[in-house]
Amino acid sequence: MFKRKLLGNTRVPHRKNTADMPPVRMENASEVLLPMAQHIGAPAEPTVKVGDEVKLGQLIADASGPVSSPIYASVSGKVKTIEQYMRSDGRRVPAVRIVSDGNMTLAEDIAPPEVKDTDSLIEAARRSGLVGLGGAGFPTAVKLDALRKGIIDTVVINGAECEPYITSDTRTMLDDGEWIYRGIALLETYGGNIKKYIFGIEKNKPKCIKAMRELFERNDKVEVKSLPSLYPQGAEKVLIYNTTKRTVPEGKLPSDAGVLVINVTSLAIIAKYVSTGMPLVERCVTLDGDAVKEPKNIIAPIGVSIRELIEFGGGLKDKAGKVLFGGPMMGIAACSLDEPVIKTTGAITVFTEKSSLAVPETACIHCGRCVNACPLNLNPTEYSKALDLENKEDRIARLEKYKVMLCMECGCCSYVCPANRPLVQNNRLAKGELREHRAHSSMLKD
Repeated sequence: MFKRKLLGNTRVPHRKNTADMPPVRMENASEVLLPMAQHIGAPAEPTVKVGDEVKLGQLIADASGPVSSPIYASVSGKVKTIEQYMRSDGRRVPAVRIVSDGNMTLAEDIAPPEVKDTDSLIEAARRSGLVGLGGAGFPTAVKLDALRKGIIDTVVINGAECEPYITSDTRTMLDDGEWIYRGIALLETYGGNIKKYIFGIEKNKPKCIKAMRELFERNDKVEVKSLPSLYPQGAEKVLIYNTTKRTVPEGKLPSDAGVLVINVTSLAIIAKYVSTGMPLVERCVTLDGDAVKEPKNIIAPIGVSIRELIEFGGGLKDKAGKVLFGGPMMGIAACSLDEPVIKTTGAITVFTEKSSLAVPETACIHCGRCVNACPLNLNPTEYSKALDLENKEDRIARLEKYKVMLCMECGCCSYVCPANRPLVQNNRLAKGELREHRAHSSMLKD
Protein backbone atom coordinates (compact mmCIF):
# COMPACT_ATOMS: atom_id res chain seq x y z
CA MET A 1 0.00 0.00 0.00
CA PHE A 2 2.76 2.45 0.91
CA LYS A 3 5.50 1.20 -1.41
CA ARG A 4 5.37 4.13 -3.80
CA LYS A 5 8.34 6.46 -3.93
CA LEU A 6 5.88 9.32 -3.45
CA LEU A 7 2.21 9.31 -2.56
CA GLY A 8 -0.05 11.35 -4.82
CA ASN A 9 0.27 11.39 -8.59
CA THR A 10 -2.60 13.54 -9.87
CA ARG A 11 -1.75 16.63 -11.87
CA VAL A 12 -4.34 19.35 -11.47
CA PRO A 13 -4.25 22.91 -12.88
CA HIS A 14 -2.53 25.22 -10.40
CA ARG A 15 -4.30 28.49 -11.27
CA LYS A 16 -2.40 30.35 -8.53
CA ASN A 17 -3.53 33.67 -9.95
CA THR A 18 -3.09 35.56 -6.68
CA ALA A 19 0.30 34.18 -5.60
CA ASP A 20 2.04 37.51 -6.20
CA MET A 21 -0.71 39.59 -4.62
CA PRO A 22 -0.08 40.66 -1.00
CA PRO A 23 -3.36 40.57 0.92
CA VAL A 24 -5.50 43.65 1.33
CA ARG A 25 -7.07 44.18 4.73
CA MET A 26 -10.81 44.37 5.22
CA GLU A 27 -10.81 46.69 8.20
CA ASN A 28 -14.39 46.01 9.26
CA ALA A 29 -17.60 44.19 8.43
CA SER A 30 -21.15 45.46 8.84
CA GLU A 31 -21.91 42.34 10.90
CA VAL A 32 -20.46 38.91 11.55
CA LEU A 33 -22.03 35.52 12.19
CA LEU A 34 -19.88 33.26 14.37
CA PRO A 35 -20.97 29.58 14.48
CA MET A 36 -20.06 27.75 17.66
CA ALA A 37 -18.65 24.80 15.68
CA GLN A 38 -15.76 26.04 13.58
CA HIS A 39 -13.70 23.03 14.56
CA ILE A 40 -13.84 19.28 14.94
CA GLY A 41 -15.30 18.39 18.32
CA ALA A 42 -17.97 19.74 20.64
CA PRO A 43 -19.39 23.19 19.79
CA ALA A 44 -18.21 26.06 21.96
CA GLU A 45 -20.60 27.42 24.60
CA PRO A 46 -21.69 31.08 24.21
CA THR A 47 -20.61 33.35 27.06
CA VAL A 48 -22.63 36.35 25.84
CA LYS A 49 -26.33 37.07 25.48
CA VAL A 50 -28.46 39.09 23.10
CA GLY A 51 -27.97 42.83 23.63
CA ASP A 52 -24.46 42.57 25.08
CA GLU A 53 -21.85 45.06 23.91
CA VAL A 54 -18.68 43.27 22.82
CA LYS A 55 -15.21 44.36 21.77
CA LEU A 56 -12.69 43.06 19.25
CA GLY A 57 -10.90 40.02 20.65
CA GLN A 58 -13.39 39.49 23.48
CA LEU A 59 -14.27 35.89 24.36
CA ILE A 60 -17.84 35.21 23.22
CA ALA A 61 -17.82 31.40 23.47
CA ASP A 62 -15.61 29.06 25.48
CA ALA A 63 -14.48 25.54 24.67
CA SER A 64 -16.99 23.03 25.99
CA GLY A 65 -14.77 19.96 26.10
CA PRO A 66 -11.26 18.61 25.55
CA VAL A 67 -11.70 18.66 21.74
CA SER A 68 -13.20 22.11 21.35
CA SER A 69 -12.02 25.67 20.77
CA PRO A 70 -12.97 29.12 22.10
CA ILE A 71 -14.36 31.82 19.79
CA TYR A 72 -13.71 35.54 19.95
CA ALA A 73 -15.50 38.62 18.61
CA SER A 74 -14.00 39.68 15.28
CA VAL A 75 -15.61 43.14 15.42
CA SER A 76 -16.76 45.44 18.21
CA GLY A 77 -20.49 46.05 18.46
CA LYS A 78 -23.67 44.52 19.86
CA VAL A 79 -24.89 40.92 19.95
CA LYS A 80 -27.98 40.97 17.75
CA THR A 81 -29.05 37.31 17.95
CA ILE A 82 -27.97 33.89 19.08
CA GLU A 83 -29.49 31.77 16.36
CA GLN A 84 -29.34 28.32 14.85
CA TYR A 85 -26.92 27.91 11.95
CA MET A 86 -26.99 24.92 9.61
CA ARG A 87 -23.53 23.65 8.74
CA SER A 88 -22.62 22.10 5.41
CA ASP A 89 -23.03 18.64 6.96
CA GLY A 90 -26.66 19.42 7.85
CA ARG A 91 -25.98 19.76 11.57
CA ARG A 92 -27.49 22.79 13.34
CA VAL A 93 -25.35 24.64 15.86
CA PRO A 94 -25.79 27.92 17.76
CA ALA A 95 -24.24 31.01 16.17
CA VAL A 96 -23.68 34.50 17.57
CA ARG A 97 -24.52 37.41 15.26
CA ILE A 98 -22.77 40.70 16.07
CA VAL A 99 -23.67 44.03 14.44
CA SER A 100 -20.51 46.10 14.11
CA ASP A 101 -20.31 49.60 15.58
CA GLY A 102 -17.61 50.45 13.05
CA ASN A 103 -15.01 51.23 15.71
CA MET A 104 -13.13 47.93 16.07
CA THR A 105 -12.55 48.80 19.73
CA LEU A 106 -10.05 46.40 21.28
CA ALA A 107 -10.98 44.33 24.35
CA GLU A 108 -9.21 45.53 27.52
CA ASP A 109 -7.94 42.09 28.52
CA ILE A 110 -5.83 41.52 25.39
CA ALA A 111 -2.34 40.69 26.68
CA PRO A 112 0.45 38.29 25.71
CA PRO A 113 0.24 34.99 27.61
CA GLU A 114 3.12 33.88 29.81
CA VAL A 115 4.80 30.92 28.10
CA LYS A 116 7.49 29.25 30.18
CA ASP A 117 7.15 25.54 29.43
CA THR A 118 5.37 22.99 27.26
CA ASP A 119 2.15 23.11 29.26
CA SER A 120 1.85 26.89 29.04
CA LEU A 121 2.59 26.78 25.28
CA ILE A 122 -0.26 24.30 24.81
CA GLU A 123 -2.54 26.41 26.98
CA ALA A 124 -1.66 29.48 24.91
CA ALA A 125 -2.57 27.61 21.74
CA ARG A 126 -5.88 26.63 23.33
CA ARG A 127 -6.73 30.16 24.46
CA SER A 128 -5.81 31.59 21.05
CA GLY A 129 -8.77 29.78 19.48
CA LEU A 130 -6.49 28.33 16.83
CA VAL A 131 -7.58 25.27 14.86
CA GLY A 132 -6.02 23.59 11.84
CA LEU A 133 -6.32 26.30 9.19
CA GLY A 134 -5.28 24.08 6.33
CA GLY A 135 -7.68 21.23 6.96
CA ALA A 136 -10.64 20.02 8.96
CA GLY A 137 -10.29 22.33 11.95
CA PHE A 138 -8.69 20.04 14.54
CA PRO A 139 -7.95 22.19 17.62
CA THR A 140 -4.24 22.97 17.55
CA ALA A 141 -3.85 22.64 21.32
CA VAL A 142 -5.09 19.04 21.15
CA LYS A 143 -2.52 18.30 18.46
CA LEU A 144 0.26 19.95 20.50
CA ASP A 145 -0.68 17.84 23.52
CA ALA A 146 1.49 15.06 22.07
CA LEU A 147 4.51 17.20 22.99
CA ARG A 148 3.84 16.41 26.65
CA LYS A 149 4.40 12.72 25.99
CA GLY A 150 7.85 13.22 24.49
CA ILE A 151 6.98 11.09 21.47
CA ILE A 152 7.38 13.78 18.80
CA ASP A 153 10.82 13.91 17.19
CA THR A 154 9.84 15.51 13.86
CA VAL A 155 7.66 18.48 13.00
CA VAL A 156 6.39 18.74 9.43
CA ILE A 157 5.30 22.24 8.44
CA ASN A 158 2.65 22.09 5.74
CA GLY A 159 3.33 24.69 3.07
CA ALA A 160 2.24 22.50 0.16
CA GLU A 161 -1.01 24.34 -0.60
CA CYS A 162 -1.79 21.87 -3.39
CA GLU A 163 -5.41 22.89 -4.02
CA PRO A 164 -5.93 24.98 -7.19
CA TYR A 165 -6.49 28.76 -6.79
CA ILE A 166 -5.66 29.02 -3.05
CA THR A 167 -2.61 31.15 -2.16
CA SER A 168 -3.26 32.28 1.43
CA ASP A 169 -0.45 30.06 2.83
CA THR A 170 1.81 31.26 0.02
CA ARG A 171 1.35 34.81 1.25
CA THR A 172 2.14 33.73 4.82
CA MET A 173 5.48 32.33 3.66
CA LEU A 174 6.25 35.47 1.66
CA ASP A 175 4.89 38.11 4.05
CA ASP A 176 5.12 36.63 7.57
CA GLY A 177 8.56 35.05 7.69
CA GLU A 178 9.30 36.67 11.05
CA TRP A 179 6.29 34.99 12.66
CA ILE A 180 7.14 31.61 11.12
CA TYR A 181 10.67 31.99 12.50
CA ARG A 182 9.31 32.79 15.97
CA GLY A 183 6.93 29.82 15.75
CA ILE A 184 9.84 27.45 15.15
CA ALA A 185 11.73 29.11 18.00
CA LEU A 186 8.82 28.42 20.37
CA LEU A 187 8.80 24.75 19.44
CA GLU A 188 12.58 24.53 19.77
CA THR A 189 12.37 26.02 23.26
CA TYR A 190 9.28 24.25 24.60
CA GLY A 191 8.68 21.33 22.22
CA GLY A 192 10.56 18.64 24.11
CA ASN A 193 12.45 16.05 22.07
CA ILE A 194 12.02 17.52 18.60
CA LYS A 195 15.09 16.84 16.46
CA LYS A 196 13.94 17.89 13.00
CA TYR A 197 11.68 20.49 11.36
CA ILE A 198 10.74 19.85 7.75
CA PHE A 199 8.92 22.32 5.50
CA GLY A 200 7.01 20.57 2.72
CA ILE A 201 6.45 23.02 -0.16
CA GLU A 202 5.44 22.23 -3.74
CA LYS A 203 7.85 23.17 -6.51
CA ASN A 204 5.32 25.55 -8.05
CA LYS A 205 6.15 27.97 -5.21
CA PRO A 206 9.84 28.71 -5.85
CA LYS A 207 9.69 32.08 -4.06
CA CYS A 208 8.38 30.39 -0.91
CA ILE A 209 11.05 27.69 -1.04
CA LYS A 210 13.74 30.34 -1.45
CA ALA A 211 12.31 32.50 1.35
CA MET A 212 12.15 29.64 3.86
CA ARG A 213 15.63 28.37 2.99
CA GLU A 214 17.11 31.83 3.46
CA LEU A 215 15.20 32.30 6.72
CA PHE A 216 16.55 29.09 8.26
CA GLU A 217 19.92 28.76 6.51
CA ARG A 218 21.75 28.82 9.86
CA ASN A 219 19.48 26.32 11.60
CA ASP A 220 20.68 22.75 11.02
CA LYS A 221 17.46 21.33 12.44
CA VAL A 222 15.33 22.89 9.71
CA GLU A 223 15.03 21.37 6.24
CA VAL A 224 12.99 22.82 3.38
CA LYS A 225 11.88 20.08 0.99
CA SER A 226 10.86 20.96 -2.54
CA LEU A 227 8.09 18.51 -3.41
CA PRO A 228 6.63 17.64 -6.83
CA SER A 229 3.48 19.58 -7.68
CA LEU A 230 1.27 16.51 -7.44
CA TYR A 231 -2.13 16.54 -5.78
CA PRO A 232 -2.91 15.91 -2.88
CA GLN A 233 0.56 16.80 -1.64
CA GLY A 234 -0.81 18.71 1.36
CA ALA A 235 -2.91 15.85 2.76
CA GLU A 236 -1.54 14.97 6.20
CA LYS A 237 -0.64 11.30 5.65
CA VAL A 238 0.65 12.02 2.15
CA LEU A 239 2.83 14.89 3.36
CA ILE A 240 4.24 12.83 6.23
CA TYR A 241 5.23 10.00 3.89
CA ASN A 242 6.66 12.28 1.22
CA THR A 243 8.78 14.27 3.68
CA THR A 244 9.81 11.58 6.20
CA LYS A 245 8.98 8.23 4.54
CA ARG A 246 7.04 7.33 7.70
CA THR A 247 3.65 5.66 7.52
CA VAL A 248 0.78 6.58 9.84
CA PRO A 249 -0.89 3.26 10.78
CA GLU A 250 -4.55 2.81 9.95
CA GLY A 251 -6.73 4.32 12.67
CA LYS A 252 -3.76 6.09 14.26
CA LEU A 253 -2.60 9.70 14.48
CA PRO A 254 0.60 11.29 13.14
CA SER A 255 1.90 11.36 16.71
CA ASP A 256 1.92 7.55 16.65
CA ALA A 257 4.59 7.89 13.95
CA GLY A 258 6.50 10.47 16.00
CA VAL A 259 5.37 13.34 13.80
CA LEU A 260 3.53 16.60 14.43
CA VAL A 261 2.08 18.27 11.33
CA ILE A 262 1.24 21.94 11.52
CA ASN A 263 0.05 24.29 8.80
CA VAL A 264 2.50 27.11 8.06
CA THR A 265 -0.12 29.80 8.78
CA SER A 266 -1.11 28.08 12.04
CA LEU A 267 2.55 28.20 13.09
CA ALA A 268 2.70 31.94 12.40
CA ILE A 269 -0.54 32.59 14.30
CA ILE A 270 0.73 30.79 17.41
CA ALA A 271 3.76 33.08 17.40
CA LYS A 272 1.59 36.18 16.92
CA TYR A 273 -0.66 35.22 19.82
CA VAL A 274 2.27 34.56 22.17
CA SER A 275 3.76 37.95 21.23
CA THR A 276 0.59 40.08 21.15
CA GLY A 277 -2.21 38.24 22.95
CA MET A 278 -4.54 38.83 20.00
CA PRO A 279 -6.61 35.66 19.48
CA LEU A 280 -7.74 34.29 16.12
CA VAL A 281 -10.25 36.87 14.85
CA GLU A 282 -9.22 37.20 11.22
CA ARG A 283 -7.57 35.22 8.47
CA CYS A 284 -6.29 35.54 4.93
CA VAL A 285 -8.84 34.36 2.36
CA THR A 286 -8.13 33.90 -1.34
CA LEU A 287 -11.02 35.20 -3.45
CA ASP A 288 -10.83 33.74 -6.96
CA GLY A 289 -12.68 31.79 -9.65
CA ASP A 290 -13.81 32.60 -13.17
CA ALA A 291 -16.79 34.64 -11.91
CA VAL A 292 -14.63 36.96 -9.77
CA LYS A 293 -13.89 40.36 -11.26
CA GLU A 294 -10.68 41.03 -9.36
CA PRO A 295 -9.07 37.95 -7.76
CA LYS A 296 -7.13 38.84 -4.63
CA ASN A 297 -6.10 37.80 -1.14
CA ILE A 298 -8.09 39.46 1.64
CA ILE A 299 -7.42 39.58 5.38
CA ALA A 300 -11.02 39.31 6.54
CA PRO A 301 -12.78 39.25 9.93
CA ILE A 302 -13.95 35.75 10.77
CA GLY A 303 -17.73 35.65 10.45
CA VAL A 304 -18.04 38.12 7.57
CA SER A 305 -20.55 36.97 4.96
CA ILE A 306 -19.41 35.70 1.58
CA ARG A 307 -21.52 38.45 0.03
CA GLU A 308 -19.72 41.23 1.87
CA LEU A 309 -16.33 39.64 1.19
CA ILE A 310 -17.07 39.54 -2.56
CA GLU A 311 -18.31 43.14 -2.54
CA PHE A 312 -15.15 44.27 -0.77
CA GLY A 313 -13.07 42.33 -3.29
CA GLY A 314 -14.58 44.13 -6.26
CA GLY A 315 -17.64 42.04 -7.03
CA LEU A 316 -18.37 39.49 -9.75
CA LYS A 317 -18.02 39.86 -13.51
CA ASP A 318 -20.60 37.15 -14.22
CA LYS A 319 -23.45 35.46 -12.39
CA ALA A 320 -22.31 32.90 -9.85
CA GLY A 321 -23.22 29.31 -10.59
CA LYS A 322 -21.39 27.75 -7.66
CA VAL A 323 -19.61 29.20 -4.64
CA LEU A 324 -17.13 27.06 -2.72
CA PHE A 325 -15.57 27.25 0.70
CA GLY A 326 -12.09 26.26 -0.45
CA GLY A 327 -10.98 25.11 -3.88
CA PRO A 328 -12.46 22.93 -6.61
CA MET A 329 -11.04 19.61 -5.39
CA MET A 330 -12.11 19.51 -1.74
CA GLY A 331 -14.21 22.65 -1.41
CA ILE A 332 -17.70 22.59 0.09
CA ALA A 333 -20.50 24.32 -1.82
CA ALA A 334 -22.10 27.25 -0.01
CA CYS A 335 -25.89 27.29 0.10
CA SER A 336 -26.08 31.08 0.25
CA LEU A 337 -23.90 34.16 -0.10
CA ASP A 338 -25.02 35.03 3.42
CA GLU A 339 -22.99 32.15 4.87
CA PRO A 340 -19.98 33.28 6.93
CA VAL A 341 -16.26 32.89 6.51
CA ILE A 342 -15.06 30.72 9.39
CA LYS A 343 -11.68 29.79 10.86
CA THR A 344 -11.02 27.05 8.30
CA THR A 345 -11.96 29.14 5.24
CA GLY A 346 -8.75 29.57 3.27
CA ALA A 347 -10.56 30.57 0.09
CA ILE A 348 -13.86 31.51 -1.48
CA THR A 349 -13.92 30.27 -5.07
CA VAL A 350 -16.74 31.48 -7.30
CA PHE A 351 -17.52 29.85 -10.64
CA THR A 352 -19.84 31.01 -13.40
CA GLU A 353 -23.02 29.13 -14.27
CA LYS A 354 -21.37 27.77 -17.41
CA SER A 355 -18.39 26.25 -15.61
CA SER A 356 -20.62 24.94 -12.80
CA LEU A 357 -22.77 22.71 -15.00
CA ALA A 358 -22.70 19.06 -14.00
CA VAL A 359 -21.28 16.68 -16.62
CA PRO A 360 -23.58 13.70 -17.36
CA GLU A 361 -22.58 10.48 -15.65
CA THR A 362 -22.07 7.32 -17.70
CA ALA A 363 -21.43 3.68 -16.84
CA CYS A 364 -18.15 2.62 -15.22
CA ILE A 365 -15.76 1.23 -17.87
CA HIS A 366 -13.49 -0.45 -15.27
CA CYS A 367 -10.44 1.45 -16.48
CA GLY A 368 -8.82 1.53 -13.03
CA ARG A 369 -7.87 5.20 -13.21
CA CYS A 370 -9.49 5.94 -9.86
CA VAL A 371 -7.39 3.25 -8.17
CA ASN A 372 -4.21 4.51 -9.80
CA ALA A 373 -4.99 8.10 -8.79
CA CYS A 374 -5.81 7.31 -5.15
CA PRO A 375 -2.79 8.27 -3.01
CA LEU A 376 -3.66 5.43 -0.61
CA ASN A 377 -4.35 2.76 -3.27
CA LEU A 378 -8.02 2.46 -2.37
CA ASN A 379 -10.64 1.16 -4.80
CA PRO A 380 -13.62 3.55 -5.06
CA THR A 381 -15.53 1.21 -7.39
CA GLU A 382 -15.82 -1.30 -4.55
CA TYR A 383 -17.57 1.27 -2.38
CA SER A 384 -20.08 1.97 -5.14
CA LYS A 385 -20.73 -1.75 -5.44
CA ALA A 386 -21.15 -2.05 -1.68
CA LEU A 387 -23.77 0.68 -1.60
CA ASP A 388 -25.80 -1.22 -4.20
CA LEU A 389 -26.01 -4.36 -2.04
CA GLU A 390 -29.42 -4.92 -0.46
CA ASN A 391 -28.19 -6.76 2.63
CA LYS A 392 -26.79 -4.32 5.20
CA GLU A 393 -24.40 -6.86 6.71
CA ASP A 394 -22.95 -7.51 3.27
CA ARG A 395 -22.56 -3.76 2.68
CA ILE A 396 -20.77 -3.25 5.97
CA ALA A 397 -18.50 -6.26 5.44
CA ARG A 398 -17.47 -5.03 2.00
CA LEU A 399 -16.81 -1.50 3.23
CA GLU A 400 -14.71 -2.84 6.09
CA LYS A 401 -12.79 -5.16 3.77
CA TYR A 402 -11.85 -2.37 1.36
CA LYS A 403 -11.04 0.11 4.15
CA VAL A 404 -13.33 2.95 3.16
CA MET A 405 -12.54 4.88 6.33
CA LEU A 406 -9.03 5.55 5.00
CA CYS A 407 -10.55 7.71 2.26
CA MET A 408 -9.71 11.39 2.83
CA GLU A 409 -12.15 12.63 0.17
CA CYS A 410 -9.39 14.38 -1.78
CA GLY A 411 -11.32 14.12 -5.04
CA CYS A 412 -8.60 12.48 -7.16
CA CYS A 413 -10.86 9.59 -8.14
CA SER A 414 -13.68 11.83 -9.36
CA TYR A 415 -11.23 14.13 -11.13
CA VAL A 416 -9.73 11.36 -13.31
CA CYS A 417 -12.91 9.34 -13.91
CA PRO A 418 -13.72 9.37 -17.66
CA ALA A 419 -17.30 8.34 -16.88
CA ASN A 420 -17.81 11.36 -14.58
CA ARG A 421 -19.08 9.17 -11.76
CA PRO A 422 -19.67 10.82 -8.34
CA LEU A 423 -17.04 8.72 -6.61
CA VAL A 424 -16.21 11.14 -3.80
CA GLN A 425 -19.91 11.49 -2.96
CA ASN A 426 -20.26 7.69 -2.93
CA ASN A 427 -17.23 7.36 -0.67
CA ARG A 428 -18.70 9.92 1.71
CA LEU A 429 -22.03 8.08 1.84
CA ALA A 430 -20.22 4.80 2.43
CA LYS A 431 -18.15 6.27 5.27
CA GLY A 432 -21.31 7.68 6.83
CA GLU A 433 -23.03 4.30 6.77
CA LEU A 434 -20.03 2.54 8.28
CA ARG A 435 -19.63 5.24 10.92
CA GLU A 436 -23.31 4.92 11.87
CA HIS A 437 -22.97 1.14 12.08
CA ARG A 438 -19.94 1.36 14.35
CA ALA A 439 -21.66 3.89 16.63
CA HIS A 440 -24.73 1.65 16.89
CA SER A 441 -22.60 -1.41 17.64
CA SER A 442 -20.73 0.51 20.32
CA MET A 443 -24.01 1.56 21.98
CA LEU A 444 -25.19 -2.05 22.05
CA LYS A 445 -21.93 -3.13 23.76
CA ASP A 446 -22.33 -0.42 26.40
